[in-house]
Amino acid sequence: MSSKYQICVSGASKGLSVEEGKGLAKLVGEAIARAGHTLLTGATVGIADYAATSYKAAGGHMSVGISPAASKIEHVMKYRLPTKPYDVVLYTGMHYVGRDAFLINSSDAVISIGGRLGTLHEAMIAFETDTPIGFLQGAGGTGAEIMDILKAAGREPGEGVIFGTDPAELLKRLTTILDAEHKRYEGLLD
Repeated sequence: MSSKYQICVSGASKGLSVEEGKGLAKLVGEAIARAGHTLLTGATVGIADYAATSYKAAGGHMSVGISPAASKIEHVMKYRLPTKPYDVVLYTGMHYVGRDAFLINSSDAVISIGGRLGTLHEAMIAFETDTPIGFLQGAGGTGAEIMDILKAAGREPGEGVIFGTDPAELLKRLTTILDAEHKRYEGLLD
């Protein structure tokens, strides 16, 4: 199937996992651009900004930031968030918690890198909505603990929960999952 997807990159805005994951974020942004997919992020600093900036530098055709703010002024002045790497920023006015749900539900799949509580929140939304999610390992944070978190919650990773260390390969595996899910709708979704 040749359909292109909306791929979310999720990760911390600050902290150690940003330092450990910024190279991975850049590589995943480039991989998403090369594959011709749309990039979605939470329109924030850190992992999202690294991914969006490298996506645009690699020739990505559509980057979308989903903002917690109600307006561009609030996005920049109150939240102190970037706008430059995005073709479109949607101002939700939903603060971070609502923005997270909007972001994940607008995505066909999620690539999670490291993270803190917000990234964990986005991962939990992906689990609950059966949105395929790939954990790109190597940035520490909540992504390194996700197996233990799932076990504590009495959940096993399903087919739509994958792990990897290579950004392009992880994206390819997520695309394979999406292609299989969308196969029966071929022609309708193009």
